[in-house]
Amino acid sequence: MGQTDVFNQFDQTQKLGDFGQTAAAGGQSLLSQPVVAGVLYFILFIAIVVAGLALLRFLLIALRRRLATFNRVVLQVLLPKESEEQAEKEEAIQKKDIKEVIAEVEGLYAALIGTARPHNWGYWWYAFRRFWTGHHSHLSLEMVAWQDKIKFYLVTPKHLAEYVEKQIHAAYPDATVEKTSDYNIFTPHGAVAGSYLCPSRSQILPLRTYKKMDFDPLESVTSNLSKFEAEDGVAIQLLVRPGKSKWRSQGIGIAKKMHQGETLENALRGQSGWLNFIGWSFGLPYKGLKFLADNIFVTAPKPGAEKPAGEMSEGDKMRHAPVRILKREEELIQALEEKYAKPCFEANLRLVVSAKTPERTTILLRSVIGSFSQFSSTSINNQLKGPLLWFKSMFINDFICRNFREFKKFIISSEELVSLYHFPLSFNETPNIVWLPSRRAAPPVDLPTEGIILGKSVYRGQEKLVRLQKDDRRRHTYIIGKSGTGKSFLLANMAIQDIQAGEGVCIIDPHGDLVDDVFERVPKERADDVILFDPADIERPMGLNLLEYDPRYPEQKTFVINEMIKIFDKLYDLKQTGGPMFEQYMRNAMLLVMEDPESGSTLMEISKVLVDPDYRRYKISKCQTQVVKDFWVKEAEKAGGEAALANMVPYITSKLTSFISNDFMRPIIGQQHSAINFRDAMDSGKILLVKLSKGRLGDINTNLVGMMMVGKILMAALSRTDMPKEKRRDFYLYIDEFQNFTTDSIAVILSEARKYMLNLIIAHQYIGQLVKHDDTTIKDAVFGNVGTMIAFKIGAEDAEHIAKEFAPIVNQFDLINVERFNAYIKLLINNQASRPFNLQTLILPPGNPELSQKIKELSRLKYGHDRASVEREIIERSRSAEFSLGKVDKEAKI
Repeated sequence: MGQTDVFNQFDQTQKLGDFGQTAAAGGQSLLSQPVVAGVLYFILFIAIVVAGLALLRFLLIALRRRLATFNRVVLQVLLPKESEEQAEKEEAIQKKDIKEVIAEVEGLYAALIGTARPHNWGYWWYAFRRFWTGHHSHLSLEMVAWQDKIKFYLVTPKHLAEYVEKQIHAAYPDATVEKTSDYNIFTPHGAVAGSYLCPSRSQILPLRTYKKMDFDPLESVTSNLSKFEAEDGVAIQLLVRPGKSKWRSQGIGIAKKMHQGETLENALRGQSGWLNFIGWSFGLPYKGLKFLADNIFVTAPKPGAEKPAGEMSEGDKMRHAPVRILKREEELIQALEEKYAKPCFEANLRLVVSAKTPERTTILLRSVIGSFSQFSSTSINNQLKGPLLWFKSMFINDFICRNFREFKKFIISSEELVSLYHFPLSFNETPNIVWLPSRRAAPPVDLPTEGIILGKSVYRGQEKLVRLQKDDRRRHTYIIGKSGTGKSFLLANMAIQDIQAGEGVCIIDPHGDLVDDVFERVPKERADDVILFDPADIERPMGLNLLEYDPRYPEQKTFVINEMIKIFDKLYDLKQTGGPMFEQYMRNAMLLVMEDPESGSTLMEISKVLVDPDYRRYKISKCQTQVVKDFWVKEAEKAGGEAALANMVPYITSKLTSFISNDFMRPIIGQQHSAINFRDAMDSGKILLVKLSKGRLGDINTNLVGMMMVGKILMAALSRTDMPKEKRRDFYLYIDEFQNFTTDSIAVILSEARKYMLNLIIAHQYIGQLVKHDDTTIKDAVFGNVGTMIAFKIGAEDAEHIAKEFAPIVNQFDLINVERFNAYIKLLINNQASRPFNLQTLILPPGNPELSQKIKELSRLKYGHDRASVEREIIERSRSAEFSLGKVDKEAKI
């Protein structure tokens, strides 16, 4: 290289260096310009604002989720089990019914589209708020297996609770929807596992539904849950919310592409929302250039290149040639069209299990996931699978708070939704499902607004007080139910209200608990009206002369004697053992004793007049009725054989000894004058509480006193004929276990006592108690005359009879399974029987034991007598008779 060339190269290098320095200086001056710096700062500011808004949105969503957690209502849905008629259906018909019933339920989920907010003038503000705070108006359909019970829940936001409840009742008219507290399947020292279930291929492809099954898919799931142990807990949580319209467009779009010959994989490609956005963004320049090339910069065809009209190129022919679609693809296209022709939902499906050990939770979780394999669509290989769970604590928190996660959602139609979750059908045979014990019936629209409160009607979340008007009470009230079902609570509530209203009341209680409950709630202002008749109070016994009657009403003597004959007949079944001879001797003995009350006319004198000839002779001397005299003088004392007096006396006195020799009964029935004036008690509105403790008195003594109380009250009511009707005061007679205290006279009370304002409230346990030796007199009288009928839980045999009274609203299955303190009532309203409906009894008001003790002492002092004085009275009366007898003998000798 020459020197000249070297210098030329150096000169060029120097020029290049000067240019680089100049360029660098220019670049520094460009960066130092305020416009460029402002743009960079603005971009940085925008980035910070976007990041801050994203953080703010995240915090707002978290806050809204927390608020939504405490703004939800947990509804437990209970359905009645199948009736006997449904159980007897043939298997083929039942299978047909399964699809029909599930199809009807599908309308429930279609109606839940109404949970979406309508597009009104505030929609854009709603959309903005939804963007910032997230969408939390979703429903949670849940199935829980815990403690050997399978329960169904629906959790809804508070503002949707009423709407959702009405839709459930529209689909399930017999269902009961109860607001309840949230459940907890976790144990303090147990293990927990869980998983989402998502479609394995695409979130918008269809699943297998009930229409392609010959069985109820839910029964497979519940049958699996029923095999778990009591300590295991399983919860299936399906969150749903109305889907967006874009899902329908995407589903139909896939079907269209497959119609055009594309494969499912190609049709699915780019269906993700983010992929669509990216593809649209990057493909926009290409689409624009292609449009310009095809429509603006298109070159004219060369001469002679024009094709004849109607003739297509080979490429066009291939492009427009008919595409052959496989049968499997046709089925998929049809499934897509059917799916997106129905309402669609966005869903999250969670499974959570708890058990004692981690190994047990793994087994349970796999088992539950396996039960959902039946929804797999084999034609497109789309099935529900549990993906790997990365953040377990977040998953459990989402389960507890019922958070909806966008990245775990998939699209289901109403048909798929009802296949995945629906409430159990009535013929589901899974043993551990919690069914509705008995169906609920609506109360009548003309429910009275005044009268005594029987309880409340709870129907579809609405509570109404059930009242019985005073005039309808005069048609009597009949209550039936097993022991411990709530009859006594109902009687106590009614009696307490009557007492507080100042009414006259008598309660005959064979156990004592009912009287105690009422006694503790007697108001202070009515303390003076209380009469407590307690035969177990041996220190101050109250007198009850069974043969006493009012001389002003001579017809009462016949009533008393007839009633005593019926009482002894019921106590000892005299029609089978005694016959007419017993009745003849007993009747004439009572007539003879009652002729002279001054020398004694109680049950004790009956035995004496039979056994003691001298005493009988004295009574005959005082007798003014010739027929009675003739019987004893000309017939009884002269009869021979089996009818001889010597043969009849032991038989009759054996029936009286159990009362006369009893330390509890003798001081009561041995008093000449009864402590209670029953007519005065009715007219003045007294509170007569008859406490008959079977455990202390014995069955026979209890029944004797109870029957005599009923007889005397009836006799007092019938004596009201001397009183104008408008002045007769209502008197309420409560009888628990009334079959023990009634004779055939109950027919008279039920049919005629209403005229005399004696109103019965009678209760017992089963209908068989009203029938004896095929004698249905009492049963016929009850069911033929009572106005209001209340049925608590009863036995199968009684349910068959009572169901006829409550048909067609209530069936036998309902009557057998009524819950405690609940009943069905056929209420008399304005003298017309209403349609049966549900009644729930009320709790008793608080009592005052201290006040009741003082009232008890007051009653004992007023109406009771010292036991020693009563025994002296009985002895003195006997001595007086002996003295009178001696006087009569002397006069006869003279």
